Amino acid sequence: MKVILKQDLSNLGEEGDVKVVADGYGRNYLIPKGIAVPYNKANVEIFNQKKNAIEARKEAKRKDALSFKDKLAGEELKFAMPVGEKGKLFGAITSANIVEELAKLGISVEKKKIDVPDHSIKVVGTYTVKIKLYGGEVAELKVVVEASEVKAEKKETPAAKPAVETEAEAEAETEEEAETEEEAADETDVEDEE
Repeated sequence: MKVILKQDLSNLGEEGDVKVVADGYGRNYLIPKGIAVPYNKANVEIFNQKKNAIEARKEAKRKDALSFKDKLAGEELKFAMPVGEKGKLFGAITSANIVEELAKLGISVEKKKIDVPDHSIKVVGTYTVKIKLYGGEVAELKVVVEASEVKAEKKETPAAKPAVETEAEAEAETEEEAETEEEAADETDVEDEE
């Protein structure tokens, strides 16, 4: 099925593009959600009339992406995190942390557009994070992770149980077990009689 996109869709195309999609995808998702319209003469004429406005919006998006890329070129984010003895972070730095830090600088970015190496940063060091922009442009951001404090890594040992129980505790447990067995036997007898 041929459709004309009414808005940008990251995995399909941009506004005004004519695309061939599966019938079900077009009829059940794209058209009902208002993302696309069926390809026919009437819709083609409408989009031809809007073509100049669509191209102007695309050009504005390209310019915004390039200016955003230039703005990020000089930026460097610094994170101070507690670490273990081998430089491994307690926790991790993810795209959500980067979005928060960029927001503090007045820069708005969607979390899904940030590409963090290995999905999260878990070791002290300097990293290059990529941010996907409009038109296939990619901005690079330098992220520096420093140790705020070094903590000794603890190995947890389970608490030791007392080896010898008192006689009173042992007797109480034995009495409870005996009562439970008697109740179970009584219930079985009642069921057998029915």
